[in-house]
Amino acid sequence: MKKAILQIIVLVLGLTARAQTISNFRLEQVGQQVHVHYTLTSSSACEVQLMVSTDNGKTWSGPLTQVSGDVGKNISAGDKQITWNVLEERDQLVGDQIRFKVVANGKKSFEPEMVFVEGGTFQMGSSSGDSDERPVHTVTLSSFSIGNYEVTQAQWKAVMGNNPSNFTGCDNCPVEQVSWNDVQDFIRKLNAQTGKNYRLPTEAEWEFAAKGGKQSRGYTYSGSNNVGSVAWYYDNSESKTHPVGGKQGNELGIYDMSGNVWEWCSDLYGPYRLDSKGSRDPQGPDNGQNRVLRGGSWLNSAIFCRTAFRDRSDPDNRYDINGFRLVLPAVR
Repeated sequence: MKKAILQIIVLVLGLTARAQTISNFRLEQVGQQVHVHYTLTSSSACEVQLMVSTDNGKTWSGPLTQVSGDVGKNISAGDKQITWNVLEERDQLVGDQIRFKVVANGKKSFEPEMVFVEGGTFQMGSSSGDSDERPVHTVTLSSFSIGNYEVTQAQWKAVMGNNPSNFTGCDNCPVEQVSWNDVQDFIRKLNAQTGKNYRLPTEAEWEFAAKGGKQSRGYTYSGSNNVGSVAWYYDNSESKTHPVGGKQGNELGIYDMSGNVWEWCSDLYGPYRLDSKGSRDPQGPDNGQNRVLRGGSWLNSAIFCRTAFRDRSDPDNRYDINGFRLVLPAVR
């Protein structure tokens, strides 16, 4: 991009932040820096991030990292200022419709945002897919909450202190190259830090949520029959992961359940159980070698991104196509 800094600033002056706890958002250029002024209204300390969009707010990337001032964790209420060093991060400004926003999150930064999924009965599987998707069968689930997004590299680093991912330099991208067993270590540490009971979704919970729960419109992919609108997959991913939430969500407002990275489930892989234990809150088979993966990835063609498609892998395997999202017992 070959634009002067002044031209960049003109494009963003006058925009306002969207976070509910942010007001009086104002930008100004001071030499080769951008000063972002805002007012934070919150009853507790927040984590504050500065985000950027290059397509007029359709998708957001970041957070920007070359920042100082009232940004990061434990920011208290009041009139605040963030200083951004433009020249050190100008590669973020490739586009003609650049917008900024300040995001304040009162939750601990490593806790995922959750969506409540009301329990219900649905038809699990597909009669038109692979043989392991059959037979289509009736499953009834209790209510639960599931992550809006796949667990990110930033969240993994905050809990584990490392980043195993291949596609680094993108804190808001899904963590990958994590095995099923690695994820169990993450969950144990997360639960110890939060006092909560996070876990992986069962395969049935995953499919029910991906299909939109009780709001389902019967789409082939999670949120659409047009795979490109909801998924980063082989045809549009440019052979890499992308920041979570960059595509359209599904009927429940859950993102990336098709594409980006495969998602580990709690179940052992095997044929569907059709006995009484398999009809109400099924937990998968009692025996097996591999664990279930769902959703497809940046590497896969569209067929793998269908909500009913099943895959599996050894629980010790680490690949840059595999990640995960979390579930909690029902919390509205």
